[in-house]
Amino acid sequence: MIDENVERDEEQLVKEQLLTYIEADDIQQFREQYFALHPYEQAQFYEKVTPDIREKIYHYLSPEELAEVFQALELEDDEYVQFLNEMDVTYAAAMLSEMNSDDVVDVLNELDDDDREHYLTLMDDETVEEIHDLLQYADYTAGAIMTTEYVAINENSTTRSAMHILRNEAPTAETIYYLFITNMKKQLVGVISLRDLIVADEDVLIRDVMNERVVSVHANDDQEEVAQIMRDYNFLALPVIDDDQTLLGIITVDDIIDVIDEEAEDDYSKLAGISDLDNFEQGPLAAAKKRLPWLIILLFLGMLTASLMAQFEHTLDAVAVLAIFIPLISGTSGNSGTQALAVAIRGLATKDAEKSDSKVRLLIRELSTGAIMGVLCALVVTGIVYVWKGELVIGMLVGVAMCCSIIVATLAGSLIPLLMDRLGVDPAVASGPFITTLNDITSILIYLGLATMFIL
Repeated sequence: MIDENVERDEEQLVKEQLLTYIEADDIQQFREQYFALHPYEQAQFYEKVTPDIREKIYHYLSPEELAEVFQALELEDDEYVQFLNEMDVTYAAAMLSEMNSDDVVDVLNELDDDDREHYLTLMDDETVEEIHDLLQYADYTAGAIMTTEYVAINENSTTRSAMHILRNEAPTAETIYYLFITNMKKQLVGVISLRDLIVADEDVLIRDVMNERVVSVHANDDQEEVAQIMRDYNFLALPVIDDDQTLLGIITVDDIIDVIDEEAEDDYSKLAGISDLDNFEQGPLAAAKKRLPWLIILLFLGMLTASLMAQFEHTLDAVAVLAIFIPLISGTSGNSGTQALAVAIRGLATKDAEKSDSKVRLLIRELSTGAIMGVLCALVVTGIVYVWKGELVIGMLVGVAMCCSIIVATLAGSLIPLLMDRLGVDPAVASGPFITTLNDITSILIYLGLATMFIL
C-alpha cells in the first residue's frame, strides 16, 4: 500500500511539473519531461488535462509526435472524436496520417460522412488509399482490424537484402518480430521470425530458411475467431489474406487484446440483459434508453409467471403456506440455471463445446450435476420445512418440487445456448434474466402442479 501511495505521489508530482511548464510556456522543459514518460503515461496526462491545456499541447507537439500519444489512448471510439474537434482540422489530418492505418479507420468510422471525407481530402494520398481499402471491410471482421504497416520480403531475397529492407521499413512497421514472405504475385508463402533471420547466413535465400507452414486468417473472418487463433498459437501477429492468398495486412496482439475486451463486454452486457454496457460518463436518460427495451421484454415474460400463478389460485387459497416457499424454489432453480448457462457459454466461447460429442458430454454432465444438487437440496429443504413448520408432507412436496426444478433449470441453462449456437444465433442472448424468467415459470408449474395433484 505504501509503494502504491509513493507511486501515486510521484505521478502527481510529474503532472504538476508538466502543468507548471505549460503555464510558464516553457516548451523545452515540457518536451523533455513529457517524452521521458512512458507512452501510456503521456496518453493519461493528455486525456486528463483540460481542453485549454491540450490547446497548448497541440502547439508543443508535432502531428507525428501526437499520433503516438493518440494511439496510446484508451477511450471509447466516439470519445476520440471529441479530441479531434479540439484541434485545427489541418493539424488533425496530419496527425491521422501518421497513425497506424487500423487505428485511423477506427477513429474515422465514428465520424459522419461529411467530416470523414473532409479529413480524407486533407490527408496524404498513400494513407488515404490504405484507409479506403480498410473501410470496405465489415465491422468486427479480420479486415476491419488489420493494419497494412508490416514487413514483407520476397522469397527470392537473400537474408542480407532482407535485413536491409527491415532496417528501412522498421520505423513505420507496427511489428518486426515476424517477417512475412511473399512470391512475385504478392501471395503469402511463408514466414520467418526476426531471430531466425538474424542467425541465418547472410547469403542464403529467404525461401530456404522460411517456415512454409503459415497460419493465416481470411479478411472476412469474424474477429472473435481471429482472437481464438491468436490465443491458441500465442502469436504476436497474424497475417490476413484474401481468396487468392494475397497478403493484405496483419493483425497484432495489441488489437486482439482490444477485441477480447470488447467481446467480453458484449457477452457480459447480454448476460445482464442490456444492449450495451453503460458508460459512467453517460447520463441517466442514455442509460435508461439502453436498459429499458430488455426490461420491457422481461416484464411481459414476467406476466406469464403471474398468469400461471393465477391458474393455481384455488390451491393457494386452500393451503396458504405453499405461497411461502415459491420464492425459495424459483430463486434456487434460477441460480442453478444461471450457473449452467455460464458453463455452456464459456464452453462455446473457448471452443471446448464446439464438437457434437463435446456438447453431448456437456449436457450429460450438467444433467447429472443438476440431479445431484437437486436431491441434496431437496433433503435439506425437507428437513428445514419439517423443523420450521412441523409439516412433513409440505416439506416433502417442497423438496420434490425443488429437486425437479433444479434439474430442469440446469438442463435448460445448458441446452438453450447450445441450441441457439446450432441455429447460428449468439448464445449470449440466452441471458441470465431470460433463463431466470423461464425457470420461474417452470418451477411454479412444477411446484403448484404437484401440490394440486397430491394435496387437494
